[in-house]
Amino acid sequence: MQIDIKKYKSIVFDCDGVVLDSNVVKTEAYFRTAKNLGATDVEAQALVDYHVRLGGISRYHKFDYYLREIVHQPVTDGAIQALLNEFARELEVGLMECGVADGLVALRDITPQANWMILSGGDQQEIRTLFAKRDLAKYFDGGLFGSPDNKDTVLAREKASGNLQLPALFIGDSKYDFEAATRAGLDFVFLSDWTEVADWKIFCAQENIVVALNVKSLLR
Repeated sequence: MQIDIKKYKSIVFDCDGVVLDSNVVKTEAYFRTAKNLGATDVEAQALVDYHVRLGGISRYHKFDYYLREIVHQPVTDGAIQALLNEFARELEVGLMECGVADGLVALRDITPQANWMILSGGDQQEIRTLFAKRDLAKYFDGGLFGSPDNKDTVLAREKASGNLQLPALFIGDSKYDFEAATRAGLDFVFLSDWTEVADWKIFCAQENIVVALNVKSLLR
């Protein structure tokens, strides 16, 4: 099944694993963050496993779970902030150096009718700073959005404001991306090239999801 990319008024992109080849960067950053703050290898790997299982979910939620369920420590603002700060430090270099999806500019050129937006589980200010530094923000005229607001909240808000107009397409690489898109009434395409969803073939078949390899493949 092929996506008619030119029919959409809005196109929503997940960031990691869709626009940026950054899934591995973030996974490694979770492990190092936990280790740097005193975790054992087992505890750090447990955080990584949870992160991969909940692709697309905010880091705030993941660190809350880490403190509560993995290391059994009090979930305080200070403890969460220490994890967030260390994670941001670990991410900074990797996100500046990771690859950008081939075909992104060409796809922008053939969809002048659509406003584009980024909707990430990553930190919103971090994404805005990163995309400005990498000269990518100019393509996303609909805005760049991330945590602490979750994807359901952002989609509902942007629809209500008229910024996100139907028909709209969500391009993602996680189960949560699909679920959020479905709840908001958006069409969805799953990109498989950089995904960390181990059982994506089974999941996409069960849910009858359109699958494409990467952004460039949407040009066909």
